[in-house]
Amino acid sequence: MKEILEAIILNLVDDKDAVEIKELEGEKSIVFEVKVAEKDMGKIIGKQGRLAKSIRTVVKAVASKEQKRVSIEFIG
Repeated sequence: MKEILEAIILNLVDDKDAVEIKELEGEKSIVFEVKVAEKDMGKIIGKQGRLAKSIRTVVKAVASKEQKRVSIEFIG
């Protein structure tokens, strides 16, 4: 799951070295903290948050196969 998220994020940003993804795992839930460069934050969120919502939808679809709940936080 983290690999899929990482692949999506790395293809969207310019500063690939600044990307950090932390995975905090609980019993039935996983929280991903995605940290990107300040200048790339707009590319990740997209217009009116549409791109961020799409990223969350893709990762949640993968997580549903594993019966886990996922949330993604974008940190600038």
